[in-house]
Amino acid sequence: MVQYHQTCNSSNNLLSHHGSFGQEEPTSLQTQPSLRSIPSLTSELQLQQHQFPTAHHQCIATLTGQSSYTSSLFLAGKFLLTGSSDKEIRLWRRNDLKPLNKKLTGNVVTAGQGAVKSLVVSADKLFSAHQDHKIRVWKIDSDKAEKKKLTHLATLPKLSDRVLNCLNPKNHVQVRRHKKCIWVQHVDTVSALALSTDESHLYSVSWDRTLKIWRTTDFKCLESVANAHDDAINAVALSTHGHVYTGSADKKIKVWRKGLGQKKHSLVATLERHKSGVNALALSADGSVLYSGACDRSVLVWEKDDGSWMLAVGALKGHTKSILCLAVVSNLVCSGSADKTVRIWTGVERSYSCLAVLEGHTGPVKCLTMAKDHSNTSDAASSFLLYSSSLDCDTKIWQILTVYSV
Repeated sequence: MVQYHQTCNSSNNLLSHHGSFGQEEPTSLQTQPSLRSIPSLTSELQLQQHQFPTAHHQCIATLTGQSSYTSSLFLAGKFLLTGSSDKEIRLWRRNDLKPLNKKLTGNVVTAGQGAVKSLVVSADKLFSAHQDHKIRVWKIDSDKAEKKKLTHLATLPKLSDRVLNCLNPKNHVQVRRHKKCIWVQHVDTVSALALSTDESHLYSVSWDRTLKIWRTTDFKCLESVANAHDDAINAVALSTHGHVYTGSADKKIKVWRKGLGQKKHSLVATLERHKSGVNALALSADGSVLYSGACDRSVLVWEKDDGSWMLAVGALKGHTKSILCLAVVSNLVCSGSADKTVRIWTGVERSYSCLAVLEGHTGPVKCLTMAKDHSNTSDAASSFLLYSSSLDCDTKIWQILTVYSV
């Protein structure tokens, strides 16, 4: 049974593989040389020109005892959702940081094979991306005691869509040299999910190099962008202005958009400053700043120029191994790395400061999520709760307190 401890001591067991199903993750743990052509945004001169807050942090809890590592995290109101490398999805109550039910009935589900790669929530529906090439939809039910359970609603693509598309040869596309499949299906690991601002559409990306768009009301696949990249797609991020960003092992970030009156998304830009595979993407709240993490140990910062195109304005350097995950909340940027640390950054006018380095994990930090801690915020300070999961099979909960000098 998963246990809750008020400690930061980590397990000594390090899971060095990525589950028993399918191929291993595309080069995400293989660290590459850092970017020398991109200026650092954390130079001593830049730091002297701006006033940055000080940060205090502590690990307030560690969820241990799991037999596999957590491969995805998502915050949904009072609950934390975790997806594991052995096909488990688990609901935790954030207030007491323990399973909803000691017998683990109703708050744990298993599905498919391999890792649960991504989780997103829309109203009372949970969408999960899996290593077995599927997307699953779950109904989040509540009872009078505010306990929640997950009920399976659908597996995408739905059987009806598969049957209808199979009947027409035009719906079959070439996926390998001697293999075809219907266009609505992913044929490799579904690596990431994202919801549109109005939550009417779900975007999925896969190691099969496709970007697919699904309607969240009836779960129908509306569009598939074939060969969106030259290699596996690892990340997707959506802006409030309708831009879709995809990051790939081909070292590129591509920008997609469906223009006014158009039925399909088209490529509007390709961002090519990384020298190694892109593992993670995150956007600022207003969509004006894009952060990308790759195997080159740097977090690139992209900002819109006068023509609304994204330009790389600099890099956040400090990690010693690959960047595996990113999270952005308010004015904080968090990066998790194969070097077993989490770094907290904040920026002012293209100058950034590393406020804290969170140490305690004994394995690469695989995923992050973060939220403002409204119960512990004052006029002089802001409080945040950060959740980090590692290949050491632990999930840690950190409290971050940022204070500006008067």
